[in-house]
Amino acid sequence: MGAATVQQIMKVGYAEFERTHRLPSHVRKAAYQIMACRTSKLGGHVQSCPDGHFQRHWYNSCKHRSCPQCASIQIERWLLKQKAKLLDCPHYHSIFTMSHDLNSLWLQNVGVMTKLFFRTVKETLYAFFDNPRHLGARPGIIAALHTWNQTLDLHPHLHCLITGGGLTSDDQWVEVKNGYLLPVRAVMVKFRGKLLSYIEDALKVGLLQWPKDMAWQDWARLRRKMRRQKWNVNIRQRYNHGNGVATYLARYLRGGPIKNSRILSCNGKEVSFHYRVNGDQGKENQRGSLTLKIENFIQRYFLHIPNHRTKLVRYWGIYAATSYKKLNRCREQLNQEPINRHPEFLDWQSYCEKLGEKHPESCPVCGRRMTLLKIIIPERAKIFHDAEEAA
Repeated sequence: MGAATVQQIMKVGYAEFERTHRLPSHVRKAAYQIMACRTSKLGGHVQSCPDGHFQRHWYNSCKHRSCPQCASIQIERWLLKQKAKLLDCPHYHSIFTMSHDLNSLWLQNVGVMTKLFFRTVKETLYAFFDNPRHLGARPGIIAALHTWNQTLDLHPHLHCLITGGGLTSDDQWVEVKNGYLLPVRAVMVKFRGKLLSYIEDALKVGLLQWPKDMAWQDWARLRRKMRRQKWNVNIRQRYNHGNGVATYLARYLRGGPIKNSRILSCNGKEVSFHYRVNGDQGKENQRGSLTLKIENFIQRYFLHIPNHRTKLVRYWGIYAATSYKKLNRCREQLNQEPINRHPEFLDWQSYCEKLGEKHPESCPVCGRRMTLLKIIIPERAKIFHDAEEAA
């Protein structure tokens, strides 16, 4: 197998991986959906040219958020919704990274640690923005959780899109002072202290389970060590509008931790993929390649499949779902039209047309719109359908 896809890799290596590893139900479900995506297992339909020139089979997508094959239209739908409500003002991109010393605690308690992470970042930002020395107003914030780095290792971090201004308590829009969002060092210290405090409280009351290799005395030593560390908080330069950052966030919200375009090859035993090199000056745009055993690749991929109940994106301040009135007050002061709370739904035909492709339902020979010929029943449902026919 040359250039491969995540689906092909799963088909080759998942059965053996499942046999030798205990997997939670949401991971097994994701694997089966990814392997079945756009195959006859999920059903579909057949279209035919009215003049008989051409027939085409369309198989249904799995729509799982960790499937890289069918994520594009879901990403575009989310992005259109966000762009419709973005304020016409500068925005900032901030990144909060959790210490890797907490990785074992994260893996043991993904759900609780996710909630604590979001809560800590939100309260840290509010503590500064509520202070008149910095802004004295509530901005709009969209926060998205990523748990991987370029080599698919565990790397929990939050990306935040933040408006360069906010709404005061008396409903006045104020801009960030002097183009300077927040003092990075002070934000880092508060973020680090709050998160460690919340984790310790959760450990004391039993909300967090101890990793097998950790006891209370080990946590005490680790906490002292982390309090001396410089955690990674990155507040990037100002952007004239939020569209660019929103597009960046959208790219990683669905489709899993790696896109098919990054996979170089799979020979049935090993998977090779490229990754972006970060580090020394001048190397940011360089690429490296990594080869992993197929079971190691699958294991890393599964690290980043969230439970289906996990919310990976949060909206705070004037971008919160309950703050449309406040958002419209800001839009009015920024000379924008009120937000449309129900934007037009993007169907897949319109999505293909937007990409500049020829209409996917047109006959490639005569150009006429193809018509539905028959429905392909999903394989699971076909058993019951055949039984009813026999009856």
